[in-house]
Amino acid sequence: MAITSANQLELLQTAEAVAREKMIDPGLVIEAMEESLARAAKSRYGSELDIRVHIDRKNGKATFTRVRTVVEEVENHFTELTVEDAQGYKDGAVLGDELIDEVPPVEMGRIAAQSAKQVILQKVREAERDRQYEEFKDRAGTIINGAVKREEYGNVIVDIGRGEAVLRRNEKIGRESYRPNDRIRVFIKDVRREVRGPQIFLSRTAPEFMAELFKMEVPEIYDGIIEIKAVARDPGSRAKIAVISYDGSIDPVGACVGMRGSRVQAVVNELQGEKIDIIPWNEDAPTFLVNALQPAEVTKVVLDEDAERIEVVVPDDQLSLAIGRRGQNVRLASQLTGLDIDILTEEEESGRRQAEFTARTKIFMETLDLDEFFAQLLVAEGFTSLEEVAYVEVDELLVIDGVDTDTASELQARARDYLEELNRKALEKAKELGVEQSLIDFEGLTPQMLEALGEDGVKSLDDFATCADWELAGGWTTIDGQRVKDDGLLEKFEVSLEEAQNMVMTARLQLGWVTIEELEAKAAEEAAAAEAENSEEETGA
Repeated sequence: MAITSANQLELLQTAEAVAREKMIDPGLVIEAMEESLARAAKSRYGSELDIRVHIDRKNGKATFTRVRTVVEEVENHFTELTVEDAQGYKDGAVLGDELIDEVPPVEMGRIAAQSAKQVILQKVREAERDRQYEEFKDRAGTIINGAVKREEYGNVIVDIGRGEAVLRRNEKIGRESYRPNDRIRVFIKDVRREVRGPQIFLSRTAPEFMAELFKMEVPEIYDGIIEIKAVARDPGSRAKIAVISYDGSIDPVGACVGMRGSRVQAVVNELQGEKIDIIPWNEDAPTFLVNALQPAEVTKVVLDEDAERIEVVVPDDQLSLAIGRRGQNVRLASQLTGLDIDILTEEEESGRRQAEFTARTKIFMETLDLDEFFAQLLVAEGFTSLEEVAYVEVDELLVIDGVDTDTASELQARARDYLEELNRKALEKAKELGVEQSLIDFEGLTPQMLEALGEDGVKSLDDFATCADWELAGGWTTIDGQRVKDDGLLEKFEVSLEEAQNMVMTARLQLGWVTIEELEAKAAEEAAAAEAENSEEETGA
């Protein structure tokens, strides 16, 4: 096949036809043709030569040229030549110039034509993949309608118009099954560029899918009057969705339910009958949790913010309802609030309170040499430790029945004597463990704290300064999605994370490891970063 005037125009027509069919730029197809013709020419004139082909975009004429570069020292005689040699071809040639000589068009044999075809097809496929990726990369997080093409090993291949996407078996609701040409509504979960082309991953189990469905059914959500704050799903079975209204005249739950349940029913039908609890969102975590545990009634809520755990007390007859079938209700409520939830019955909570009351009564009886009745009076008035008795204002002791000024003074004296004896023994123990005076003199550490540090090998101010704040105060680490408790050396003394951080920084200052200026600069950077992050969140909102 020769590139003659008879088929020059045909090149452009072919390029335009392929571009229209694949919905890509005709220029890309022509570039692929130029590369394929250049390969064919190299097979004719020699693969070592730099042969280039240019196809005129107006008349389709293909021009074949050989290119050589002017260099100082020739390494490849086929593609390079010296300045002296170049002068014979072009006057005034300098380093870096390219000498371009036109060569006769080639006659393409069957093998060369087949190779050219492969090059063109490859280029067209790459262009098609790039177009598909560019089209769908910004559509991640949206809903799309498609048609089922086939099923492979449980995964459904979906035709989404200008490409194919994959609905994996674990992203299907329950035991959904599809036949070829079935219409399907799916959520674009992710779009990735891979070696084999763009991969579009779909989902029907993602919580975001439900949120997008509600956005389609509820105009107030689309307009931003109502916001979906959180979604938790057990796909195909049950879900909880938390909503808030920014217009006081609009009930967010009622708007999502719709007239006679029409709006929520449309979402339920799409999700194969999945039951949906619509819950009013509240920034107060305990209140939000009470809403999230509906339909169960909650008697009492105790929140531990540091541990991100919450304790819920329910009537005895509400326990099974609060937990739900196979723990479904409490699990969804936990996902919705982002808190670990412990559920107790009123009987269990009462028993625990009684055990705590008995334990505190026993401590006061043994340490203050009191009879059981008097010790119970102290606990009933809210005293939980010897420190509270020893250092509280005397007036707070006088409110207890039968306690006068002398009795109160005697109680405080006994408590202080006992604590001083404990401190003396703890300090002796710390010194026996090798705790150095530099750490003993450090402000903020009690003898009991010094003893605990010494038992763990922290014996000097240098040792203390190397500790992390969480090593002292304790904390929580998330491993494989589970929150794991990190015990702190001083956690039992109720040292907070902030207090631990301040003590460590003070120790480093005393040792000269850091300066006030460095700490202030770091604090300013953190404040600026936090402000920038808040600004980004507000902009995004």
